[in-house]
Amino acid sequence: MSMQLSAERTVPVLLQPRRKLRVLTWHVHGNYLYNLTQVPYAFWLVTDTARSTHHSGRSGSLPWGPDVHEAPLAQIQSMEFDLVLYQSRQAWETDRHLLSAAQQRLPRIVLEHDPPQDSPTNTLHWCQDPQALLVHVTHFNALMWDNGVTPFRVVEHGVKPLAEHVWSGELAQGLVVVNNIGRRGRRLGLDVWQQAAAQVPLCLVGMGSKEVGGAGEVAQQALPELMARHRFFFHPVRYTSLGLAVIEAMMMGLPVVGLATTELATVITSGKNGFIDNRMDRLVETMQLLLLDRGLAAEWGSQGRRLARERFAIERFASDWSRVLQEVTA
Repeated sequence: MSMQLSAERTVPVLLQPRRKLRVLTWHVHGNYLYNLTQVPYAFWLVTDTARSTHHSGRSGSLPWGPDVHEAPLAQIQSMEFDLVLYQSRQAWETDRHLLSAAQQRLPRIVLEHDPPQDSPTNTLHWCQDPQALLVHVTHFNALMWDNGVTPFRVVEHGVKPLAEHVWSGELAQGLVVVNNIGRRGRRLGLDVWQQAAAQVPLCLVGMGSKEVGGAGEVAQQALPELMARHRFFFHPVRYTSLGLAVIEAMMMGLPVVGLATTELATVITSGKNGFIDNRMDRLVETMQLLLLDRGLAAEWGSQGRRLARERFAIERFASDWSRVLQEVTA
């Protein structure tokens, strides 16, 4: 039976590596990868000639650091790494076999970003390898997956804000940040957003949002300022991992309103740093209250900011990951 070993939430200083490990990985979730590369190691991102999905390297507008490099598929077998960090089923089941035999035997970590999709309780994780380490990003995810023979850890999110904007709440509306909500439907809360937006002024942003009446995609560098101007953050998602946008909003001081599901139920305390419930009428009433009472929004947002900056500090996150990487390569 695998044992869940939780990472400590509060680590005062970042563990210094014995040496700068060389980590081969893929560009799967850009914002998460940006935070992960705050760990003081050298990260090499797989690329192909088409810069296809998961093979796009140092793409986008994120301020990648000098220790983030690219590893063209055609050259990978001649390159040297200390460990391989797989971040998708495609990388584990397909790209892994493009590595040399020696590279496939390197210490390996599988980073699972999501809860199980097929069945929330009876899905065996696709990585069944007692020599690998499976890392979950929330305790909820680790609980719902059947991890099987693969040992696992939980490393909670950490966020390095792209800009230090502070909540002003000047816009009397809520902000919703969900990518491709139309295509992802009920799981990401399309119907929940539609019901709420019919009763409360809400601005939906994200890839594909214009197709369902939203405002469209916002550049990553511009999102922090937009967030800070909104009165509150609404998270309509039924079933997902803990969204980084939620944490980023909390770090700026936005009160969060959302469903009392998944890991969010361990982050938001109703009436203290936001409000969570599974009753639409209660959610709508609370959002209407925040629009009327800016002082209440400021109070909840301040409490949420304090919690987020402690629990999801980038220093804690980088130290937890540094410890994990050192252990698997020891």
